[in-house]
Amino acid sequence: MQDQQSRFERFKSLHARDRAFVIPNPWDAGSAIILASLGFEALATTSAGYAFSVGKRDSFAGLSREEVLANAAQIVAATDLPVSADLEDGFGASPAACARTIELAIATGLVGGSIEDATGDRDRPIYDLEAAVARVEAAVDAARGKPFLLTARAENYLWGRADLNDTIKRLQAFCAAGADVVYAPGLPDLDAIRTVCREVDRPVNVVMGLKGPRYTVDQLSDAGVRRISVGGSFARAALGALKRAGEEVLGQGTFGYAEGAIPASELHALMSDEKRQGG
Repeated sequence: MQDQQSRFERFKSLHARDRAFVIPNPWDAGSAIILASLGFEALATTSAGYAFSVGKRDSFAGLSREEVLANAAQIVAATDLPVSADLEDGFGASPAACARTIELAIATGLVGGSIEDATGDRDRPIYDLEAAVARVEAAVDAARGKPFLLTARAENYLWGRADLNDTIKRLQAFCAAGADVVYAPGLPDLDAIRTVCREVDRPVNVVMGLKGPRYTVDQLSDAGVRRISVGGSFARAALGALKRAGEEVLGQGTFGYAEGAIPASELHALMSDEKRQGG
């Protein structure tokens, strides 16, 4: 397996291209292996996909830091690809909590991760700017000199605050605080995405596959995006296939779903320890 530093260098270089790359979001080791076999160049964890796989809701209270990092460790170990993690709100309100999360993420073998400015409190859903910046600064300090790329997320649009100017102000402040990548999930359209990319001096991540408008890799690249994630949408697609298979069997008494299943021989080959270790 490649060491953490080499994975980090590869991950960092992907963001320096003049076109966007897609970083899919596996939810366990098996889905990571399948995605790696398809030719993706990096992976990112998904709190939503993992939560669904263990029968929990995707929420601030749904998963502990220990659970998220244990899941990330399994994904890191499954392939030689760089892995970045959804670290939610840093698992604590204080800058110190965010810093500790980054330290533990690095120890897990991750080469990247995101900290968001959402509080989880519906009455006060977004940290005020000063507090949000302090949290990013602490995360940056924890990652300084380490093989880790920090993504700072501005969550306005996911919490009913459709304020593009404030979102850009936050992303600019996160850049000034030292974030390596910025991300504002839920931007309403391609014009807003283009504006964000123009107004910040760091690579921008955009998520596709969720509700709302969907753009192609080429369209997003032309708008200035440098990284495209899919959040929990691959996990939901897999669960959708499971649901349709069950509905077919119960409703029609047929088993046509099996025509679209991955052959067991292909899965056995992908999951073989010998192949994963380069044998």
